[in-house]
Amino acid sequence: MKRFLPLIPLSKLVRSPEWAKASIIALGVFSTMYAINALFFEVNPGKGWGLTYGWVAAVLMFGAGLYAARRRMFHRDLGRSKVWVQFHLYGGTLGAVLVLFHTGFSLPNGVFNWLLWGLAVWITLSGFLGLALQRWIPRLLTSGLSVEAVYERIPELVQQLRERAEKLVASCAAPIKDFYRSHVAAALVAPQPRLIYYLDVTGGIQSRVRQFDFLRRVLPTEEKSKLDEIQLIFRTKLELDAHYSLQRALRWWLYTHVPLSFVLLLMILLHIWAVWYY
Repeated sequence: MKRFLPLIPLSKLVRSPEWAKASIIALGVFSTMYAINALFFEVNPGKGWGLTYGWVAAVLMFGAGLYAARRRMFHRDLGRSKVWVQFHLYGGTLGAVLVLFHTGFSLPNGVFNWLLWGLAVWITLSGFLGLALQRWIPRLLTSGLSVEAVYERIPELVQQLRERAEKLVASCAAPIKDFYRSHVAAALVAPQPRLIYYLDVTGGIQSRVRQFDFLRRVLPTEEKSKLDEIQLIFRTKLELDAHYSLQRALRWWLYTHVPLSFVLLLMILLHIWAVWYY
């Protein structure tokens, strides 16, 4: 089976002392500027420094949002990819902070501004959630499972296991056939996500596989090897279920983070147009 890879390679590339140091310095500079502005002046989102914070935040967010498009066009250039990932993480986070500076830490007025503010908060928080998931889930999968699989191929792999098991069962004695129909066949129909895998990556696999031991004791020697192979197929299927459950969390995160990011960028453009026009 193919090696499982996270959707976006953030878990290794996030460790960049240079980018972290630069971001802290930039945040310190902007925070000092904002403190001075707030102390001696009123921070107005529509003019002066308030407007400047908004422009810088917009540039940073657009730069962070272009990461997805860049991955499709230049995915072979690993060196540049590291730069883009770092900018996506640190630049996007700094942009979210500058949004707060832009609004003077005040709540927005109007439906559009509330939507814009809410999307910015959601994209930022979901970005941190995605980073946590991509650091946690791959480690969890590799720590307790013996198989690895790409999410998109799991249904196909399950079908192959089912066909292999049914072909093998056809040549088995009646006790194995009855056991297969009662305890194994339903599990091989399709991937079966289970919440238990989020708490225990093995999901009780060992206890479910142990039921084969009772039948093995009463089988003749020539049938035990067939049962062993069916047991291996069953165990592999359960581990694929664990992959399917946990990797699906990454997929759902991607589906809620990326599309709404593009909606946010579009709303930022509309916001800039409205400020510029009016």
